Amino acid sequence: MDYLWSPWRYDYMASAEKVGKSTSCVFCIGDDPAQDAERLVVHRGIYNFIILNLFPYTSGHLMVAPYAHLSSVVNASSEQTAEMMDLAKRAIDALTTVYHPEGFNMGMNLGHVAGAGVRDHFHLHVVPRWAGDSNFMTITGETRVLPEEVTTTYSRLKSRW
Repeated sequence: MDYLWSPWRYDYMASAEKVGKSTSCVFCIGDDPAQDAERLVVHRGIYNFIILNLFPYTSGHLMVAPYAHLSSVVNASSEQTAEMMDLAKRAIDALTTVYHPEGFNMGMNLGHVAGAGVRDHFHLHVVPRWAGDSNFMTITGETRVLPEEVTTTYSRLKSRW
């Protein structure tokens, strides 16, 4: 049997245990933008913000989340959801300019059985896609190969706002 080492994935696996025990929410970022770069917050709107996924499916995988700690989109105001969609549109424009993807996946995972990693603070995923980005590594090896570090992705996208 061959082994492919991906030690960076340990951070993700270890964080899953911490998230279950933690009382803090990764999406409750507060009003102070001083830690935006450290938290990977790319842009702040009025009701929502754009943040990179620390454990992305592809380079440029980001999320739009409301400042309000809401477990479901049903509980959000019309202003919050309208701005969320507007920010998603702007994110797609920025990702298109920077990465030239061939398509996008957008969606929400609401609830544990739907795959929500953070169940109590809903958010919208925007994932750029390319032909062939689901190759044998992903399908048989259950391993993603990303061409750049998330801090580089942050710098590239932050410059678009």
